[in-house]
Amino acid sequence: MFAARRLATAIPRAGVQSALFHSTRPAFVKVGDALPDLDVLVEGSPGNKVNLAKELQGKGLIIGTPAAFSPACSSTHVPGYINHPKLKDAGKVFVVSVNDPFVTKAWGASLDPTGKSGIRFLGDPTGKFTEALDLGFDSTAIFGNRRSKRYALVIEGGKVKEAFVEPDNTGVNVSAAEKVLG
Repeated sequence: MFAARRLATAIPRAGVQSALFHSTRPAFVKVGDALPDLDVLVEGSPGNKVNLAKELQGKGLIIGTPAAFSPACSSTHVPGYINHPKLKDAGKVFVVSVNDPFVTKAWGASLDPTGKSGIRFLGDPTGKFTEALDLGFDSTAIFGNRRSKRYALVIEGGKVKEAFVEPDNTGVNVSAAEKVLG
């Protein structure tokens, strides 16, 4: 009985949020969140680090994809942005994929050979950027590891202005160019 009483008095009261232990995962990135200040994304080669928190202090767009060269990413999602008439109004545009920089460079060259769209293709080889946004999912059955949900984030002043995250992780509906850019 003494142990039960001691345990009961050791449990924090409902109003003391900072003392409570939460086992639930935080919700994924949301409107108003600042971009993670990380030097983990790479462009073209492992030594060419890109920090989107520093790159996107103005207006921009981050397009998250589950995998470079995958069917929906290559035939619908990213080409929808490349060919959209309002792409130039979006500011700086980046495609991020949990792949190495060589794969994302080759993928970008295959989708936009002349680079005319201005979209930059970044690899997130360790998945740390994706993890910081809490936009990863277990895709072991398809891709062999954790990958990024399909999403588009409209950025303004280094913060998320709008978030378009596919509820099923990989569909091309909510994050399609026509939904995001109008």
